[in-house]
Amino acid sequence: MEEKLKQEPSNIVKVVLFGPESTGKTTLAKQLATHYKTAWVPEYAREYLQDKWDREQKTCEPKDLLPIAEGQIKLENSLTKKANQILFCDTDLLETKVYSEAYYIGNCDPLLEKYALSNTYHLYLLTNIDTPWEADDLRDKPNEREKMFQYFHDTLKRYHRNFLILSGSKEERLKNAIEHIEKLLKPMIDFSDKDLKQLENKGILKEKVFSQIETFKEGIPFVNLEKAAIVGEGISRFSDDEQKGLISNFENARSKLSLLKFVPASGAASRMFKAMFNFIDAYKPAKESLLEYITRTDDKAVRQFVDGMEQLPFYDLILGRITIEGASDGEKAYAFVKEMLTEEGLNYGFFPKGLLPFHKYSSGSATPFEEHLKEAALYAKTEGEANLHFTISEQHDTMFKEEQTSAASRVSSNTNTSFNVSYSNQKSATDTLAVDMNNEPFRNSDGSILFRPGGHGALIENLNDQDADIIFIKNIDNVVIEKNLAVVSDSKKVLAGILLEKQAKAFEYAELLEGTSSTSEDLESIFNFLQVELNVRFSGGFETKSVTDKITELREKINRPIRVCGMVKNEGEPGGGPFWIKDGSGAISLQIIESAQIDMNDASQVSILQNSTHFNPVDLVCGIRNYKGQKYNLLDYVDAKQGFITGKTKEGKDLKALELPGLWNGAMAYWNTIFVEVPLVTFNPVKTVNDLLKPSHQA
Repeated sequence: MEEKLKQEPSNIVKVVLFGPESTGKTTLAKQLATHYKTAWVPEYAREYLQDKWDREQKTCEPKDLLPIAEGQIKLENSLTKKANQILFCDTDLLETKVYSEAYYIGNCDPLLEKYALSNTYHLYLLTNIDTPWEADDLRDKPNEREKMFQYFHDTLKRYHRNFLILSGSKEERLKNAIEHIEKLLKPMIDFSDKDLKQLENKGILKEKVFSQIETFKEGIPFVNLEKAAIVGEGISRFSDDEQKGLISNFENARSKLSLLKFVPASGAASRMFKAMFNFIDAYKPAKESLLEYITRTDDKAVRQFVDGMEQLPFYDLILGRITIEGASDGEKAYAFVKEMLTEEGLNYGFFPKGLLPFHKYSSGSATPFEEHLKEAALYAKTEGEANLHFTISEQHDTMFKEEQTSAASRVSSNTNTSFNVSYSNQKSATDTLAVDMNNEPFRNSDGSILFRPGGHGALIENLNDQDADIIFIKNIDNVVIEKNLAVVSDSKKVLAGILLEKQAKAFEYAELLEGTSSTSEDLESIFNFLQVELNVRFSGGFETKSVTDKITELREKINRPIRVCGMVKNEGEPGGGPFWIKDGSGAISLQIIESAQIDMNDASQVSILQNSTHFNPVDLVCGIRNYKGQKYNLLDYVDAKQGFITGKTKEGKDLKALELPGLWNGAMAYWNTIFVEVPLVTFNPVKTVNDLLKPSHQA
């Protein structure tokens, strides 16, 4: 059954005619196919339903929707093979989903919904209702055109489809459509067979490249901060007694739950040692003393490192590998750093950050990988087993598995825990296009197109491949020494307890909305729950909507993944924080925003940033299933407009690079979000080697 609803892979550009009945879709599809000398896909439903009308004198019924969907995709797949560069589809499964929800049964078959959302198209042409109604045997709701148009429009926005509203005469619609389609087709002129093979090998469809080129052309706007989230307005704070209750809530439920600890761990240590690399490049011990060098360069990082290096967890190891007898302070420091970083020494500069010694105990040193195992044994364990997933760089696969062999058995015996550890790499299909300053694909010296890693936002794909009742997310470098484990564990349990409490209520309401017995009091209770407890904001005029429209909006807003995010008080650390933002349509939402997303030339925006009270430590507890136990497709909740465009150079040439929306930023923009104040001790990232000298990393 599933294969019958799936698109066959293709590099053909696909454009969908989308909108209510009797709005000129078929006419326009034929016109466009003629203009581009290609095929178009008729609406299979008309053939199917006309036959049904002729036989039974009946219009469409819910039982017809799946056969219609199967026939539509079969027709599309067949005509794709006959298309010339572009294919025009008179409808798609997303339109079938709209009719199922708004026209017939109030919801959508899960299988139909799955492929309505996963099948992809380059552009939707939404046809307006400014055309005369033309009655026929199958059209039966001439008085609901405005309502249906709004439903079609909201659906395209909800699922972040690229769309254009077409209004006016047939000639005006055709002209407008062609102008926008040309923007899609233009980049194809530059793609050779070699280019297409490169895309195929990376698993990247041309449509994604086209979309990225358009993003470079249009630019990514700064976010519009409405106000900072503070305690009482977007951030919750719980008393000690309340926290104990939430921990108990989690502890009582955990034996029946599947738990997973998800750790982004692909970061290399090279950036952590940047100042030290500069030191061994710039310092010549034979020409000047260490004090003269530090005075001359005012290198505070080197001063701090040298003053505290005896406290580093690998100090004794390095000292045993170098000869320093009779050496000056400068020679000693130089030899130490060189042994620490270079390939001839320990090569720490090229290690994954997760496998460096971070903490020194009487029993030996511990890596972040090992410390995450210890944490998992406390809050991510069920029936003696803890599941962890690390996203790592492919070149580090062997190193991590060797560390697992060593550390897991050691932690297992100390915690009576069996560890199930899995790994994944960032997918090459999530790499993003680089362009030159004219927004054309940047080419390497061999003529190939330059693609770059899409940043940690690409890991939403890796997260989407996981499934559990609760997923804990924490960065690899944010670990604590053993004496602080209990505080961290309790904090995580509090977040998980909140998730379970809010999720149970959301599930109850979601199920109620799927039925037919919702009262006005029910709808008001659900509305208040979403606003007060899940921080959801509604557009103006919700109170005046019809009961049907209220149910539709409430259903859409409550059926989303939930994230509970720990927030620490702002201590001046660089990075993101919690804010209320307003998008281009005026919708307000609670988001984690990075400083790079904010217009620093706008005094009012900078003022909001400077008045923020809390900081994002990347401490998330996530619920990714709906009330039926089905996993959400997390890719449906990404805001592509929260990425970053940055300037780079390669081989002496300027280029622009695209970073995908961050994993906990735009990649989770359309999740329901709860921010909770957590203890500062839970936040101990190691961004530079000198961070290891902080008391929080001294065991």
